[in-house]
Amino acid sequence: MREQGNYLRPFGIGCSQGELLSHRGHITWCVEYEKGALCECKVFVCVKDMYTKQERIVMVIREAQTMVKQELAKHHDTMIQFLRDIVAIPSFDSQIGPVGDAIGARMIELGFDEVRRDSMGNILGRIGNGSRILLYDSHIDTVGVADAAQWEWDPFKGKYENGIIYGLGAGDEKCSTPPMIYAMATLKKLGLAANWTLYYFGNMEEWCDGISGNALVEHEGIRPDFVVIGESTNMEIYRGHRGRTEISVTFKGVSCHASAPERGDNALYKAIPFIQGIEQLHQELKNRPDPFLGAGSITVTSINTHSVSLNAVPDECSIYLDRRMHPAETKEVVLNELRVLPNAHLAEIVVPEYAEPSYTGFVFPVEKIFPAWSLAEDHPFVQAGKATFESCYDRPAKTNKWVFSTNATYWMGKSGIPAIGFGPGEEHWAHTTLDQVPAAEVVQCADFYAMLPLFLEGI
Repeated sequence: MREQGNYLRPFGIGCSQGELLSHRGHITWCVEYEKGALCECKVFVCVKDMYTKQERIVMVIREAQTMVKQELAKHHDTMIQFLRDIVAIPSFDSQIGPVGDAIGARMIELGFDEVRRDSMGNILGRIGNGSRILLYDSHIDTVGVADAAQWEWDPFKGKYENGIIYGLGAGDEKCSTPPMIYAMATLKKLGLAANWTLYYFGNMEEWCDGISGNALVEHEGIRPDFVVIGESTNMEIYRGHRGRTEISVTFKGVSCHASAPERGDNALYKAIPFIQGIEQLHQELKNRPDPFLGAGSITVTSINTHSVSLNAVPDECSIYLDRRMHPAETKEVVLNELRVLPNAHLAEIVVPEYAEPSYTGFVFPVEKIFPAWSLAEDHPFVQAGKATFESCYDRPAKTNKWVFSTNATYWMGKSGIPAIGFGPGEEHWAHTTLDQVPAAEVVQCADFYAMLPLFLEGI
């Protein structure tokens, strides 16, 4: 905020319609001219009125919120239909080209200042050119269909029934895209958030958490100051989740004919004591939880053997591990725990690298370790999120955490960029044949996404 004569002007709040829009109580909408041409319309609050500075700020925020709600209400049905439209476009296996095209076309239609793809093929939409950057993160790829016979309806056509939108990606996580881009378009139309650069970031995440954000910062040179992630949070403010590490463990043996197994050295048998140790380690991890994120976990997710035929002793056994960690469980802690398990000295234990090309052919190698992260309840970004929620929905905000992992493993876990989660739907529907989201929550989230930059002004 700054004072101008007898008026107090809130940064970033303005309008570009009409010469004198209204005088509501003690809030006046006034036009600024530059060389005889309409420049922009600003909100001014008279400081001579008998209100404290905080009361005047609240009044201005409420006035802006009224305008936002009125504008977004015009697009409720359009947001719901647009979500159904993009659910109908397959985007599994990181093939987000066609769905990115549809989203990009909609952002152009809505008047975004810039719409483009990055080198990886993620879709970016920008509004504003302010000094600080707020990024809206929505992953628009999905898992595969798996067994189509298990779906009660076409996973891409889905259905809209009793206020629920069903379909592959409806809840995980295309649901956040329509409210994000319509919120941003509303901010531009109303002249709000003028001090911000706002990015929509429709990205690929399912194959490698955080890789898109990592490449955006390190390859594209765009580093946001704050990130809001649209993964499902049941419309609560999420402020953390456990991290994970993928680990490959390989045992070598000596092959021979299965009719005389004693002539060889069965690699699978070497692995069995180690696997039993993994099961015991999982039980031990339950005894050292993080106060907020809970306990870590470990499990075997894949076992493969190699032999020259089905009647030969395997000369190699590879197992794959999924290790969920809280912040105190670093890569070194995780690997050291494995190295003392039975027969670990006989194995090669490595954290693999993800270096698969995207659909554009872009390669951005990263180690497959995804750190845990959390923001404190009293962190300014969490508090701004809670204030935004309470202002938008007139009820107390709840904070919580995800069970699964998100792109925040990079934003906050690796890069230290403050991130919170806020999105429609419940995370337990993700990766199921009942993938779904309440339509009402989709449109309600747009209010939060639009008002968040205003509540971040003082941070």
